[in-house]
Amino acid sequence: MLYMLLLYGSEAGEEKPSAKERRKLFQAYEDFTQWIKERGKYRDGNALEPSSAATVVRVRDGKTLTSAGAFAQTAEQLGGYYLIDADNLDEAIEIAARVPRATSGRVEVRPIQV
Repeated sequence: MLYMLLLYGSEAGEEKPSAKERRKLFQAYEDFTQWIKERGKYRDGNALEPSSAATVVRVRDGKTLTSAGAFAQTAEQLGGYYLIDADNLDEAIEIAARVPRATSGRVEVRPIQV
């Protein structure tokens, strides 16, 4: 079964990491990605640009309306995702718990509708 792991964290509340901390975090994601690839669970994944780079599209009364930046009434923003193939929800949760973002933000596990 396919699951989307949505990685959330605070863009505003986080201090900018030092170069050493960025390398360590990048390596943690590389290690995690390699780990799920080796197990045949990886389908896709990417980091996202900050929410300020987003464009929101709405259609009202047949008119397309756009606004800059993601609309979020939350302290956390979507920062990336993994698409995984897990046997069941329990396995998807086990995988999500290993995502580096889980220790400083949250990872939402959502089944893909088929």
